[in-house]
Amino acid sequence: MEQVLMNVSRTDAGYCCDCDLLPGWVVAHDGDFDSFKEYVQESIDFYVDCARTDGDEYPSVFDGEYEVVYKFDVASLLEHYRGIFSFSALQTITGINQKQLCHYASGISKPREKQARKIAEGLHSLARDLMAVTV
Repeated sequence: MEQVLMNVSRTDAGYCCDCDLLPGWVVAHDGDFDSFKEYVQESIDFYVDCARTDGDEYPSVFDGEYEVVYKFDVASLLEHYRGIFSFSALQTITGINQKQLCHYASGISKPREKQARKIAEGLHSLARDLMAVTV
């Protein structure tokens, strides 16, 4: 199954994304992330249906089964998890000062690639630990 990557950013009221496979296509939605994902799928379906009807070209990945994968920018990722993890907890997970994490989440500053990688690696490590839990 092919993957279709969505570049996600947080907005004041919800989320927005674009897709490199669909130039000029942008989706914005007010609300939580689950409703945003549904809206994205509806928008993709509408785009493909219109392209087919009009005889326009579109990426062939949309003719078969595909998985939509959401890639957050650092600020959006931190903001998304702000209600779940405190910046103190994120500091423990990532090794980055919580004040600096707050600056990244609010958009005051943007992390360099090395810092963004540390954040991603810290969250991936947490995810692996959680997936290893058995009951």
